[in-house]
Amino acid sequence: MRRLLLVLAAAASVAATKAPPAPAIPPEGVQTAQPAPAGGYPYLAFVPKGYGADSTQRWPLVIFLHGSGERGTDIEVVKKNGPPKIIAQHAGSPFILVSPQLEMGADGSRWDTAKLEALLANLRKTYRVDPSRIYLTGLSLGGYGTWDWALKRPDLFAAIVPVAANSENKAADPCVLKDMPIWAFHGDQDDVVDPLQGFAIVKAVDACKGSVRPRMTVYPQMTHGSWEPAYDDPAMWRWLLEQRRVTPAPGDPETPKKKAKK
Repeated sequence: MRRLLLVLAAAASVAATKAPPAPAIPPEGVQTAQPAPAGGYPYLAFVPKGYGADSTQRWPLVIFLHGSGERGTDIEVVKKNGPPKIIAQHAGSPFILVSPQLEMGADGSRWDTAKLEALLANLRKTYRVDPSRIYLTGLSLGGYGTWDWALKRPDLFAAIVPVAANSENKAADPCVLKDMPIWAFHGDQDDVVDPLQGFAIVKAVDACKGSVRPRMTVYPQMTHGSWEPAYDDPAMWRWLLEQRRVTPAPGDPETPKKKAKK
């Protein structure tokens, strides 16, 4: 955990792009519950320390999709696993973290990409998000959501980290992700999500021979809890925050050009 804190602190020195001033934001360095925007999900929001120091600075955005055990109406339950769990120990993390909550019931059996996109659209209006550094990750049910949203909208994300999951979108062309930085994690003894299925989607993307090969880490003798070592890995966070999306997505603000150094 100490190494992870050092990595995140070092990443805070990465230069950010600039943006117009944004609306009022939650307190810095803590997670706060936020209501669902129109058509979206309620969520936990973490904004980094120093966010308010420069009203033109844009920040990376990490979106985390939880698993089936965190569904419901008690937003605090989302802190049970993954980034919302560890962020309290890493208040200096140099990114915005948003963790939506999926409801129970018929509409809560899987993540709805339309509602996620409504949420993302609102986040980009509310927070000073660097559009070239939007990252998506999720575990178990949220890992399925990560694969499926990225397959539908590969133009939105700089990188994805699906954990203990595969994709239910069998009709999707995996080659749309051939240029997407991907790092997947799975336990080889996972008794909830067959690791062979997780391997299959990664291999399908790799077979497309894109500009970057997907990564996959398999933990030996591990069942369905691979998110614990995955999210506690400093190398994963360092890799994630290094990724940038080069091609603008529809609606991206124009990035100001930097002056050449003399």
